[in-house]
Amino acid sequence: MAVISSDPFTRAKDSGDDVILAVENVSKRFCRNLKYAYVYGLRDIGAEILGIRQESDNIRKHEFWALRDINFAVKRGESIGLIGANGSGKTTLLRIIGGLFKPDRGRVRIKGRVAALIALGAGFNPVLTGRENVFINMSILGLSKREIQKKFEEVIDFADVWDAIDSPVRTYSSGMQARLGFACAIHTEPDVLLIDEVLSVGDARFRAKCYRKLADLRQNGTSFILVSHSANAVLNICDTAVYLSKGQLILWDNSQDVMQRYEADLLAASKQDLQQHPRPAKANNPDSELLISSVVLRDGEDGSIPYLYSGHAGKISLLCEARRSLENVNVSLVIRELTGDNTTVLSLDSLRDDQITLSVPMGQSEIQFVLPYCGLKPGLYNAKLCLNTKPYYVYDLYDHFRFEVKPGASIVQSEYYQPRQWQVVSPKH
Repeated sequence: MAVISSDPFTRAKDSGDDVILAVENVSKRFCRNLKYAYVYGLRDIGAEILGIRQESDNIRKHEFWALRDINFAVKRGESIGLIGANGSGKTTLLRIIGGLFKPDRGRVRIKGRVAALIALGAGFNPVLTGRENVFINMSILGLSKREIQKKFEEVIDFADVWDAIDSPVRTYSSGMQARLGFACAIHTEPDVLLIDEVLSVGDARFRAKCYRKLADLRQNGTSFILVSHSANAVLNICDTAVYLSKGQLILWDNSQDVMQRYEADLLAASKQDLQQHPRPAKANNPDSELLISSVVLRDGEDGSIPYLYSGHAGKISLLCEARRSLENVNVSLVIRELTGDNTTVLSLDSLRDDQITLSVPMGQSEIQFVLPYCGLKPGLYNAKLCLNTKPYYVYDLYDHFRFEVKPGASIVQSEYYQPRQWQVVSPKH
């Protein structure tokens, strides 16, 4: 694990590293009560004007530490990820680095110009035109009028808003504002670029253009601090990562080790939540002709198993009971991650996707969703299963089947397991 120094600049000087930004013992507190927040704010401003305000480890009534004793450094040209659950302090830390918040303890030392992509389009005046907003925004980011004029056409070309550049920004779509905000920030050629989940906006073509521009900036020595919940973004873009939890620094190390620790903690927290809040009772329609009695996991030989394994054969089986023989039964399945942001990873419908309906005999039977191999990466998942028939008649719904996928095949930087072979063949003429 990387050593956390109270003076990263000194450590870098000794090791020969060119550190461009150092966060040193940074702490920030907030107040949950608006009335007390006003009172404390006035007191702190008065004390600072009089020169008597001192740093303190104490928190006052209704206050809490949003960040506590954060230390790390960023080298020139390095990309570092900030990861953590919602409310862990990532955006607060980014705003302190960007100069929007003042730390209550510690300091941030920066050598060079900082540009923040915390909220694309924030700071634009909706009444002014896009052209006027470009000049104002880039002036705030530290460029002179001559520098802005020199870069103006390049900014508008990148944002692709020539048709609307002389229209008020209030007439722009959110995507147009995002493109213009991003273009303004990156064309200031900052030494440090702060990015807070903003690369998720825009269409695929614009995001690809953004990533190419970021790669160019990095080659020219720009450093990045990226806030993201996307494991792929952190692993593919960032050299190192900082893992925050409840305002405290848990780990600062290479991005792969930090992401593994973060995902392990998410999995442990999800398991604990599952134990404390077990699946609610299934609400059946007792008058339905087809009911789901339970859902189980099976291996390739139909044996009952507690987990699925990545890359191995498995089945999700619905144990059912029908009051009479039924035809044209459709099965739908939706699987969501429990260890991330509840992302849907699989959505299948036997009729819609495979043009298949099932015949279910009277009595007890088992409907199986067969996986020749499980492509899901290790983690906790929730499955929603539905039996229905046209036109939109639902026999039964099983809304909360939670299950775990264990490591069974190598998945390092992938979102799913892909069976594969590697081979060398002679060219065909």
